[in-house]
Amino acid sequence: MTEISGVLYVVATPLGNLGDMSPRAIEVLQNVDLIAAEDTRHSGRLLQHFGVGTRMFSLHEHNEQQRSERLIQILHEGRSVALISDAGTPLISDPGYRIVQRAREAGFVVVPIPGPSAVITALSVSGLPTDRFIFEGFLPAKQGARKRHLEALVDEARTLVFYESCHRIVDCLKDMCEVFGGGREGVVARELTKAFEQIQGGRMAELVEWVSYDPNHQKGEFVVLVHGVMQEAKELGLDEEALQTLRVLMEELPLKQAAKLTAKRHGLQTRMVYQAGLSLKT
Repeated sequence: MTEISGVLYVVATPLGNLGDMSPRAIEVLQNVDLIAAEDTRHSGRLLQHFGVGTRMFSLHEHNEQQRSERLIQILHEGRSVALISDAGTPLISDPGYRIVQRAREAGFVVVPIPGPSAVITALSVSGLPTDRFIFEGFLPAKQGARKRHLEALVDEARTLVFYESCHRIVDCLKDMCEVFGGGREGVVARELTKAFEQIQGGRMAELVEWVSYDPNHQKGEFVVLVHGVMQEAKELGLDEEALQTLRVLMEELPLKQAAKLTAKRHGLQTRMVYQAGLSLKT
C-alpha cells in the first residue's frame, strides 16, 4: 500500500465476528501514523488480533471537540490518521462527526474504508421494505421523551430503524407497541454477527411478548426495525391493526356487521369503519 500523508481514513470494523474485518481495513490500520479509537482498550484487543501495532489515540463523545483540534494539527503535519469506533462503521450513532467535518473544511482528503454496519446488516435480513428507510439512532432514555419521539413518527411511511440498549429494550418495545399499535410489523435483531445472534420478526405485541418472557432475549446490543405506516391504512383513516381486523372479519361477515365489530374492538366510529370497508371492496 502506498501511504498518503495528511489523510483521514474512516475505517469500519467488525460488529462482533472478526471474520468480517476486510483486508483493506487491516492494511490501512497497519500503515497510518495514528489510530483515533473510541475506546483504546477495546480496540487494542482487535488490533492485537490482526497484528496491528499502530499507536492509538482516544476519541470519544466527551473529548471529541478538544481532540479534534489535535488531530487536525497532526494532519497538517502531513501524517495520516485512521478513525475507528468500538464496532461497525464510525459516526453512525458514534463519535467522529466533528473531526470529519473539520478535516473536510481544512481541505484534507477523507477516505472511507467500508465494512460492517448494524443498520444495513439488520435491514438486509429483516424482511421489511428496504427501498426507503429512516435511521433514528437511540431513542431518549426517559419514557415521556421517548413516547413523544415515537408519536412524531406514527405517520412515517418509511421503514424505521432504531438502536437500543439491553437496559431499555423491554420498555422501548412496550412504548412502540402502545404508540404504533400492537399490529404493526417489526423486527428485533440482537447481537448481530455474534455467537448468540437472534433476528425475531412479528407484530409489535408479539415482539414485546418475545423479549419479555426470556431474560436471554434482553441481553446484548439491539437494532429494532418497524414497518412504516401502510399507505392504504393512512388513506382510509384507520390504524393498521384496525384495518387488519376489518379485512379478516369482511372475509366471514357482511360488511355492516364486520364494521360494527371492528369499531367496537378498536374504539372507532362505525360509520368511518364502514366507509373504509366500502373502499376495500371497490
